[in-house]
Amino acid sequence: MNAMWKQQLFGALCLTLAAAIWGGVYVVSKVVLEEIPPFTLLIIRFAIASVVLGVFVVARREFIAKQDFPMIMAIAFVGVTISIGAQFLGTKLSTAHMGALITAASPAFIALFAVWLLKERIHKLQLAGILLATIGVLIVIGIPDEADAQSSLLGNLILLVAAVSWGLYTVMSKKATLRYSSLAVTTYVALFGLVFTCPVMVWELSVTAVSWDFSWKIWAGVLYIGIISTAGAFYLWNKGFELLQAGSGAGFFFVQPIVGAALGWLLLGEHLGIGFFAGAIFIFLGVALSNLQQSAAKQKAGTPD
Repeated sequence: MNAMWKQQLFGALCLTLAAAIWGGVYVVSKVVLEEIPPFTLLIIRFAIASVVLGVFVVARREFIAKQDFPMIMAIAFVGVTISIGAQFLGTKLSTAHMGALITAASPAFIALFAVWLLKERIHKLQLAGILLATIGVLIVIGIPDEADAQSSLLGNLILLVAAVSWGLYTVMSKKATLRYSSLAVTTYVALFGLVFTCPVMVWELSVTAVSWDFSWKIWAGVLYIGIISTAGAFYLWNKGFELLQAGSGAGFFFVQPIVGAALGWLLLGEHLGIGFFAGAIFIFLGVALSNLQQSAAKQKAGTPD
């Protein structure tokens, strides 16, 4: 029991750190995206992560069998090309705090995909929580106030695509970590993500002029995005879900909008309008209901997970 408690505590710590790092990456990427287009930044991000993670995979000889490549390729396409691509594009068109909040709907989609792919049970309070979180996202997307004119409807919708696909990615990765280590899954996903996204980057650079004479702040932001928020946070996120059930771990994602909104307001001077706060209330009420259900289920079962 003590070992199980330590495992859960470590899993919770991994998920909290990952979500906090991703909250900050919206602010950093908002600045970097002024100089580097979205899919080009995505390629740079995962190239750096692949090198960092690849060193550890080779050293530990944690390789994935070729027959499981289709599974990893599917995870990479959903999690890297679609979700991270949509995150960068949506953040560029909208704002950092909107990006952090809208993609915080991911726990609802994680819960739904966990029912479908992992056969986890979903209860009435979890359904109510998902509904409330969905209403919150719709408020944020569809009812911006005049003071929040920085945000974009198209950008917000693209961010919603990022949230849905991230939910699917998380559950698919959870299945993969039942067979392989989090380190191996994260590394191979990054590598295949590069392969799938390269054609989009080539097209993007053909229609977008980029000056590579960046300031040190931009390069520092690129390194943060590549090493800390990708190599580090992706590993922590997958490791956390390796140790916890998908439904239990999903709620930790809500650390992200708190950090993202606070940093967007503090560092970028972004306005937090009434639509943002109204949506946030619904989203946090939703995750609170889900957590109540999970706590009740644990007590009834007499287990901590």
